[in-house]
Amino acid sequence: MSTATPSRQPVTGTAAAPRTRRPLLLDLYGTAVGKKYAMAISGIALMGFVLFHMIGNTKMYLGAVELNEYAEFLKKLLYPLAPKESVLWILRAGLLGMLALHLHAAWSLTVLNRHARSVRYQSARDYQEASLASRSMRLSGIVVLLFIVWHLLDLTFGVVNTVGADGEFVRSEVYANVVRSFERWPVALFYVVANLLLGLHLTHGAWSIFQSLGWNNPRFNAWRTAFARGFAAVVVIGNISFPIAVTIGIVSV
Repeated sequence: MSTATPSRQPVTGTAAAPRTRRPLLLDLYGTAVGKKYAMAISGIALMGFVLFHMIGNTKMYLGAVELNEYAEFLKKLLYPLAPKESVLWILRAGLLGMLALHLHAAWSLTVLNRHARSVRYQSARDYQEASLASRSMRLSGIVVLLFIVWHLLDLTFGVVNTVGADGEFVRSEVYANVVRSFERWPVALFYVVANLLLGLHLTHGAWSIFQSLGWNNPRFNAWRTAFARGFAAVVVIGNISFPIAVTIGIVSV
C-alpha cells in the first residue's frame, strides 16, 4: 500500500519585511536618555560660545581699532588655507546646528514627559523647592531665542541697525555699529533684560548638565551650584556691561 505524499498548501500570508535598523545615534536619540545627552552636549557647545563671544567683545573697551581688528581676525581664520570667512561661517552653521538640536531635544523631552504623565501633579512643596531658574527655563529660553534673532539682524546683517553717515550699514565697522545700536535705549534695555534671563537659563542649564551626563553625586552638589552660578554671573555681567557703557557714555564713537 503506497502512501501519497500530501500536497503542499499554498502560502496565504506574506512574510514580514525585515526591519531596517536605524543608526545607533538615532536610536539613542529616540530615548529620553539620548535626548538628555543631546541637550547636555549641545548646551556645553553653546556655553563655550557665549563665554568666548563675551570675552572677545570686551575689546570694545580698548577702542574701535582693537574691536574691528578682532572682527577681521575672525574672518581670516585659517586664511589663506581656507577662503576668507569660510571657517567663520562653518562655525556659525555648527552653532546654529547645536542650537537647533538643543531646542528639538528640549521640545521632544517635554512631549515625552507629558505622555508619560498624563495627569499633571505638582505639590506645593515641589513648587517651593524648585528654583527660579528651573521654573523659568521655558520663558527664558523663548526670550533668549528672540534675542539671538534680533542680535543677528542688528549686528550681523544690519537689518534693524541704524546707519552711519553714508546711509549704509558697513559690516566692517563693528565698533560703530555696536555704539549706534546701544545708543537706542529700548535696544539697550532689551539686551540687559535678555541677558538677565540668559543668566537664569545658564544657571539651571549648567547645573543640569552634570545630572544629564550622570555626574550627579550629592557630594558635588555644592560645587555644581557654585560653578553654574559663577559661570552665569561672568557671562551676564560682561554682556550687560556693553549696553550700559554706551548708554552712560563710557564708550562712544
